Amino acid sequence: MLVIDKNIRFEKQESLINIFLENEELRTKVQKLLSKFNKWEAYYLSNLFIDPYIPKPKWFWIVNILSILGIAAVGLVFVVNKIFILLLLLFISNVMIHLWNKRNIMVYIDSIPQLYLLCKTASKLVDLNITNQNNQLIINSIQSINKLKNKLRLFKIERKATSDIEALLLFYWEIIKILFLIEPLAVFDVLKKLDKKRKDIQILFEYIGELDTAISIATLRMKVPYFCKPTLSNTTESFEFTDIYHPLIPDCVANSLNLTHKSIMLIGSNMSGKTTFIRTVGINLLLAQTINTCFAKDFRLSQTRLFSAIRISDDLLNDKSYYFEEVLTIKNMVDESLSPFNNVFLLDEIFRGTNTIERIAAGKAVLSYLAAPKNNIVFVSTHDIELFELLSDEYDLYHFTEVIKEEQICFDYKIKQGNLLTKNAIRILELNAYPKEVIDEARQISQLLQNYFH
Repeated sequence: MLVIDKNIRFEKQESLINIFLENEELRTKVQKLLSKFNKWEAYYLSNLFIDPYIPKPKWFWIVNILSILGIAAVGLVFVVNKIFILLLLLFISNVMIHLWNKRNIMVYIDSIPQLYLLCKTASKLVDLNITNQNNQLIINSIQSINKLKNKLRLFKIERKATSDIEALLLFYWEIIKILFLIEPLAVFDVLKKLDKKRKDIQILFEYIGELDTAISIATLRMKVPYFCKPTLSNTTESFEFTDIYHPLIPDCVANSLNLTHKSIMLIGSNMSGKTTFIRTVGINLLLAQTINTCFAKDFRLSQTRLFSAIRISDDLLNDKSYYFEEVLTIKNMVDESLSPFNNVFLLDEIFRGTNTIERIAAGKAVLSYLAAPKNNIVFVSTHDIELFELLSDEYDLYHFTEVIKEEQICFDYKIKQGNLLTKNAIRILELNAYPKEVIDEARQISQLLQNYFH
């Protein structure tokens, strides 16, 4: 059911993408219109249909009374001179309420002014008739919000006066707003009406968002060396891809993999490509299920959830070490591994923040637990080959390696099945001019440790 729903959404998205790919003139026009939202203020538009609005305070009835008193006082001040004192007291109290209300305006100073731009842009996009479909729903939402267009100007930052006369007029206008409490009354009136138009705002937001997403995907696909649309299924029996690569790495070396029923353990030296490969799998899994695009020649997977423990760091502000942060992250994976959903877990050098014996022991226990349910797939990198010896029934072993040619370290960044046959860590120290006594002692200890553990 999930795959069917996602396929329907992708069909609509692909239809828009094809329109933009086939019509460069239309694509340019739409991009020009969308560029008007290339400001940080536009990010706050979603708050208008997601977040609750500022509630009117219980004492707000006082504002209504003070506003009426202000009108009455102005009318009577020319008849009864003593009313001027009342008018002055009213003005002082109203100033406090007026300034309090300025904070309410500032809450929406970034979002509400964008509504006018949202309606204007949506209207122009509808006129382009991009999908040749009935856009009456969009038009109705535009008309609904446009009824508040004049009132929404209240939330705009008032521009500076360009002349003495204009400054004087703005000063008198501010006095009038204070005297009759125009702004507080108008603000909560607008918020009340906007609260009833959440659906209209969301419709326009999603309409522009769909076009923006489609044109972005179309542009991305035109710029990458190659891509494919993933094949989605409801099972995790197979997970395979051909010539997958990372889109942010220039001239990235592509890799292929076909795994069935087992998870993957990666070994290899630093810089050989283990972490980049895991990241490549992760980003393609994510984009496959969001923008229906994979950076590969073929990509087949199940509808799945993705969890990663790759880039973990100390949390000094909360007094948490690297190891503790890693423990918390992997604990979440352990909890989620028993869910009925298909899951993919990505781990880079599991529990590297602790000692060797406990790292291997804890790593084995956790990796067995994660891979036990048939709906889970685990990608894990490690320097501990002992882990694979303990997990060979549950994991397939792959490796990345380097080659030393003419005193130079070379990497091919290609994934290879099976155990790593060469060990070049000490040789790399030697190539970087470490003292001979350090190299000799390292080799002696390495041989002793190998004999000890085997």
